[in-house]
Amino acid sequence: MAIISLQEITLAFGGPLLFDRLSLQLESGERVALLGRNGVGKTTLMKVISGQLKPDDGKVSFAKGVQVAYLPQEIPSNMIGNVSDIVLSGLGELAKLVSDYHHVSHRLETEHTQKLLDEFDRLQTEMNRSNAWEIDRQVENVLSHMKLDGQAEFQLLSGGQKRRTLLAKALVSSPQILMLDEPTNHLDIDSINWLENFLQSYPGTIFFVTHDRMFMSHLATKIVELDRGKFFSWTCDYKTFLERKQRALEIEAAQQIEFDKKLADEEVWIRKGVKARRTRNEGRVKALLKMREEKKAQRRLIGKARMNLQEADFSGQLVCKATHLRHGYGDKILIKDFSTLIMRGDKIGVIGANGSGKTTLLRILLGKLVPQEGTIQLGTNLQAAYYDQLREQLDGERSVLENVTEGTSDQVIINGRPRHVIGYLKDFLFSPERVRTPVKVLSGGERNRLCLARLFTKPSNLLIMDEPTNDLDVETLELLEDLLVEYSGTLLLVSHDREFLNNVVTSTIVLEEDGVIGEYPGGYDDWLAQRKLKTDIVISEESPEKKLLESKKEQVGRKRSFKEQEELSSLPSKVEKLEAIRDEIYTLLSDTAFYQRDPKDISQTKVKLESTESALLEIYERWEYLEALE
Repeated sequence: MAIISLQEITLAFGGPLLFDRLSLQLESGERVALLGRNGVGKTTLMKVISGQLKPDDGKVSFAKGVQVAYLPQEIPSNMIGNVSDIVLSGLGELAKLVSDYHHVSHRLETEHTQKLLDEFDRLQTEMNRSNAWEIDRQVENVLSHMKLDGQAEFQLLSGGQKRRTLLAKALVSSPQILMLDEPTNHLDIDSINWLENFLQSYPGTIFFVTHDRMFMSHLATKIVELDRGKFFSWTCDYKTFLERKQRALEIEAAQQIEFDKKLADEEVWIRKGVKARRTRNEGRVKALLKMREEKKAQRRLIGKARMNLQEADFSGQLVCKATHLRHGYGDKILIKDFSTLIMRGDKIGVIGANGSGKTTLLRILLGKLVPQEGTIQLGTNLQAAYYDQLREQLDGERSVLENVTEGTSDQVIINGRPRHVIGYLKDFLFSPERVRTPVKVLSGGERNRLCLARLFTKPSNLLIMDEPTNDLDVETLELLEDLLVEYSGTLLLVSHDREFLNNVVTSTIVLEEDGVIGEYPGGYDDWLAQRKLKTDIVISEESPEKKLLESKKEQVGRKRSFKEQEELSSLPSKVEKLEAIRDEIYTLLSDTAFYQRDPKDISQTKVKLESTESALLEIYERWEYLEALE
């Protein structure tokens, strides 16, 4: 039985129909993903179903007694209060009772009037009668899962924390229908994984919009696509949908070619028929007129973005060398003894919990922030371009066009050639009318595309992107993936999009707990596998590793011999010499002139670097062992 029914919904905002007689039924227990390009009306549809907007025509019906919770894409600007109260407000009528009870409880900590005690007794009785204690536990449970401080003021939270608060408000009442508009935006990977697991076992119906393909693949049991004002429904998972959608597009394209060919033939026939009216078939004329009307009413697929990255001349082979970095704020250590080497062409993903210091780490690696301890060495000929996740580079009062040209010209220089900015922005799916629109009225997806359009006007050989995937539709997301994979420069990418990381990066920096930072080859799935391997390894009693470990345990505790003491004393000078050789090689590799030498020399130098680093590692291990002896 359908718990939500949309019947012949029609809506327009002065242009083509946004919804052209849409009909849809949502069944109990379904997990339905709503797909569509930016601007087709996904968020508007969510608002229509949740009752915030009324359609021009048609009807939205709900089964009796159904409770609906809605998570909006944008954060309301007028929301005030502490986190606990906002989450509690998602529980409806009983929320005031629980809120009053907590308010009186807090007052009793400092006041003890009889009137206040009587009010406390009354509220406690009412809480017992209404079983509101269970509601209180629900709030505490969801606050704990979303890692939220219930006493924090909402207005003082970061964007990600505000998003989690609104998500907690939607989840706390366990509604029969949960409507989520881009629920993973601004969540860190741990929160996304928790949300995914929570929703997979959620007993109600879930109707959601997301650009996160892994989230969609793991969650959706049905795909509904909004395209040119119509619904296309696919009862399958996301992977199967992609296969079926491709076949459907191929069939549509073939039918369109056949239709256009037939229409062209009929147009030729009618022109010839003017000279030979006696042989003209009136039925055929009527059919032609009908085809003309059909052609006029056709709505073509929204074009794909045609973005291109401008690349600057090569940087030096060394991009950044960080040594023993340490940084924090107050008692919180964000980075503890972290060293890394970033070479030209590396594509590095950066992941970590919200507030763990990802943006701080980027600023230090780029030389924009001096670390409290450690050193940073930047390479030569670096031309960096930076994508800001908060989109602070955009001026909301100026138009799309002015934000790209900065009001100085109507042209941009792309790959050394001038190009009119309207034509350039068309590649990013902005119509000539839309380029004159103030940025403050753009959707999230449009603002993201505008940020990319600004970014790509600048040649670069070092690209820093802080959460670039938020609000992008899947097609544009995949195009951006392709561009970054083909980019010959160096990429530093902060992202919570697990599929995006898998497809783009070659290594991953993970900000773990207490300032510890790990480096792993590969993307998100590779990191998971390596992390699991670390925790799953159990050394058997008979293994060589176990015997070696027991041998070391036996030796640690005995005294160093005279020979071992001499060896320990000599190690610092050996380390100093090897580090000097290594640093000389680093300097050599960072010089662009070095790569004009014989390829054999270049290869031998790289081999020498590897052997030097290997020798250093062995000495460090030996040093650690000898120092452990008494």
